Amino acid sequence: MTDHTGTDKAPVSPYAFRIRAVRDLLIERGLITQEELDTARERIDRRTPALGARLIARAWVDPGFRERLLADAHAAAAEVGIPLPRAPRTTVLANTEDTHHLIVCTLCSCYPRALLGRPPDWYKSLAYRSRAVREPRAVLREFGLDLGDRVAVRVVDSTADHRYVVMPLRPSGADGLDEDELAALITRDAMIGAGVPVRTGPGERGCPPHQRGQVPDR
Repeated sequence: MTDHTGTDKAPVSPYAFRIRAVRDLLIERGLITQEELDTARERIDRRTPALGARLIARAWVDPGFRERLLADAHAAAAEVGIPLPRAPRTTVLANTEDTHHLIVCTLCSCYPRALLGRPPDWYKSLAYRSRAVREPRAVLREFGLDLGDRVAVRVVDSTADHRYVVMPLRPSGADGLDEDELAALITRDAMIGAGVPVRTGPGERGCPPHQRGQVPDR
């Protein structure tokens, strides 16, 4: 069993060194500037899981919006002022009492950055990408989520052309919360399928912070 309550910090991979080398070469040859890179990074950093949480919370309180979000996430997001790029396509998948979705990218690290920001390191790891397909229930248990045999786990593979976001079930005991309070319950992990929103007690805002460690390789 691995502790999943730590941070997303991990040793720098060979891929990271390669990216830095390519970056330095592009700057050296005048094909891009550090200022342009900084601007692009700032634009990416403005995208956080709070954007996805806003959509889910609105869907929880507005059945009509929920239907539109599941039918066309791009159009629904535009309704609340969250523009999504035309490509890749983004689809929201609704969990039910009988079905739980878990998102993975088996080939690389395709991820709905436009709604969730940067992916956690564990999502990009080979261990998660392989084990989420082979033994999703075991992986979910290591994240502290035991769904039981009556709930089917549907593993959905993201691609370069199609990204997915999970709409978790609204937690019990949250009926009196407004939209902002509901959004505070929705973590990044819940929108990947590696967690669920939980209202843990009176006055508490929800799950522990969405910080996870490395998924163990097996």
